[in-house]
Amino acid sequence: MQLPCELPRLTSDGESEHATPTGSWKACLVTLGGELFAIDLRQVLEVFELDTITPVPGMPPSLVGVANVRGTVVPLADLRRSLGVSPSTTSRYAVVVRHDAHQIGLLIDEVPEIRWMLPEDLLEHSGTSRTGEPSLLSGLIRVENRVSRMLEIPALVASVEAATTDVSQSVNP
Repeated sequence: MQLPCELPRLTSDGESEHATPTGSWKACLVTLGGELFAIDLRQVLEVFELDTITPVPGMPPSLVGVANVRGTVVPLADLRRSLGVSPSTTSRYAVVVRHDAHQIGLLIDEVPEIRWMLPEDLLEHSGTSRTGEPSLLSGLIRVENRVSRMLEIPALVASVEAATTDVSQSVNP
């Protein structure tokens, strides 16, 4: 039996064999309190089902504890209050995001899909809040007939780092 010289090209995640348009990117869509949010897939390390959350005393309210993800301790943040989302459900999953050398697990309800986003899907871009501080949201994007808010991972990581630094300084003056 002779094998062909060239293996067939496989497509995944609904990608076509055509080249992707310039400026397109992949987004991990997540739901939180029934609302849809998007995260740039390049900043997502993994999604895992929550088994246990180990509480850490003295942490800011947005940090609910830590989880052991294959030997790495990852802080877990619950953004529902910060994003104005209803805390009516208990999060079953966490998505681990990274910025530079920092990793944080974000509590989420589910990941409905990962999809390609085009530049024209960006509806509004905003890197600051109404108070002028860095926002946890970088803008709005169109996902078919829905609108999703885009999570600003660098600002989120910075806010968690600042909150934990403030707590540690107040404990150890």
